[in-house]
Amino acid sequence: MDKTSIIGVILGIIAIGTGMVLKGVSPIALLNPAALLIIFLGTAASVCVAFPMSTIKKVPSYFKILFKEADRTDMKEVIEMFSNWADLTRREGILSLEKQMDSVKDPFLLSGLQFIVDGKSPDFIREVMLEKISAMEERHQRGITVFSQAGTYAPTLGVLGAVIGLIAALSNLNDIEALGHAISAAFIATLFGIFSGYVLWHPFANKLKEKSKDEAEVKLIMIEGILAITNGESKQVVNDKLGSYLSQKELAKIDLEEADAAEETE
Repeated sequence: MDKTSIIGVILGIIAIGTGMVLKGVSPIALLNPAALLIIFLGTAASVCVAFPMSTIKKVPSYFKILFKEADRTDMKEVIEMFSNWADLTRREGILSLEKQMDSVKDPFLLSGLQFIVDGKSPDFIREVMLEKISAMEERHQRGITVFSQAGTYAPTLGVLGAVIGLIAALSNLNDIEALGHAISAAFIATLFGIFSGYVLWHPFANKLKEKSKDEAEVKLIMIEGILAITNGESKQVVNDKLGSYLSQKELAKIDLEEADAAEETE
């Protein structure tokens, strides 16, 4: 479970609810079926009009990505893995990687290793694997755009809901008290529209964008590692090249772990 998504939504609800109470507004006012219908069903309708069915069908999977903690690849482990493979191939040859392929679960990395074993050129490997990353990012962009567009539609639908509420309120000008309640209720739709747009849909789009960026970064490291092995570079060169993707703190930690391992060996 992605805790930040859950915490963010809960904090947003608490902020609105507490703010209403502090302003002297009862949270019961939020129980407005008409406003909920206009905003959430209206946003869903707008998204359905804006995107093809092939994209709409994937919306549940987008929510799953948002609220499920991704199996994050440890950068340090990736670098250590490629360093070991570089050392292995320099000692035993490229074909020694075939024995390592059985333990690799990542399809992207597995395809890269297969290219190495098949003797493909570095230019071919780079081009094909970068195309795979580009295709992945394009798929991810569809989900990002769905939520981004929903965040654009929802506040506008909030204004529409307020207008509908005001039309209903102004149809009964004889009862001032009822008029006041009706006007207050009319702006609940605006509240839902702004809240869903800027606390849910736009942040969801940004979360998907960040997750896509993290995944692409790991795959770029894998490409550099695969190319380094293809070029027959040493373990130290692989460490230095891939280490450029890490912070100084993470690099220092790796150096410390290697030094401890060397001491234990001695």
